[in-house]
Amino acid sequence: MNIACANCAVTMKYLDTGYFFLHNAQNYTLPLKGYSSQLEDGTYVFLYENLNVLYENLVKKEGIMEEDGWKCSINVIDQPGPFMAVSRFMLLMKHREMVEVIQNGEFISHLQPIIDLSDYSLLGYESLLRAGDQSKSINPGQLFEVAAITGFHSMLDQKARKSAIECRIGQVNPGIKSFINFLPSTIYNPEFCLRHTFQIVNELGLNPEDLVFEVVETEKIEDVEHLKSVLDVYKREGMKVALDDVGSGFATIEMLTLLKPDYVKIDRSFINHCDSVPENQEFLHKVMQIATELNILVLAEGIERKEELLFCKKIGVHYAQGYFIGKPALEAKEPFAQSLFV
Repeated sequence: MNIACANCAVTMKYLDTGYFFLHNAQNYTLPLKGYSSQLEDGTYVFLYENLNVLYENLVKKEGIMEEDGWKCSINVIDQPGPFMAVSRFMLLMKHREMVEVIQNGEFISHLQPIIDLSDYSLLGYESLLRAGDQSKSINPGQLFEVAAITGFHSMLDQKARKSAIECRIGQVNPGIKSFINFLPSTIYNPEFCLRHTFQIVNELGLNPEDLVFEVVETEKIEDVEHLKSVLDVYKREGMKVALDDVGSGFATIEMLTLLKPDYVKIDRSFINHCDSVPENQEFLHKVMQIATELNILVLAEGIERKEELLFCKKIGVHYAQGYFIGKPALEAKEPFAQSLFV
């Protein structure tokens, strides 16, 4: 299994059996016993027969190895591949199952319907990443967490965007929107990093206006100027942009004037029981006032009750999604497919 990190040049293979190498230029006392040979540069070579057993043994010595500055490598032959710091090596070993999925796994997208609250018609679908191998019970949130800490978030984010775009074919008709999540932190240079995404759109002959790229966890964004540069590149290519999970931090005239999103998706914590919670109602009225002034479309997500939907419609929210409207599914389904609401 090959591992390539988007943020570093280190490549590594996980092997059930093979050779493990330890190197230290300072001639510290060897922290492990049982080496089979020593190379001319002082690198110690260990033959191992079980990767899990190797990992368990290394965990016991991880602290001293890291403190003394040892570097690690594994390979199928008795010559080392690229060395890496103990902390990085152990991180990749600890999360090797999920890293394998990120690197080599196939991905699919489940589709959740989004409706126009003016007439309850279908506006589009949000594409939600899932592992293609249904035998693997992998939580997408955990997958992105592991990708972030192991340095594979750029790779995973790019694969997620690819899956979300491709899933339109044969399922989503022209004119119906696709809302596609992305992480701004993975796009260090939008002109370069988004080239692959735009190429897929062109190859599939899709109308860019049918695609809405939405910022994941907007409230955690720190570099707003960088976010603006990413959104500007999407918009230049004819695509729409949305801010997801918008709360009090970004629901301001100043922030929305700067970023100029086409849509804002309200954090579900403000939608929960909005029909009866005064604080939520106050926030929603504020968002609608600002959005109206700036000509921004508002989407309420996380609607799980009829009362929430009707309140959002009453105050002028444009669009909505949530389990009450439709759950994510592998095949595109009409809204309210499991409900008698409409």
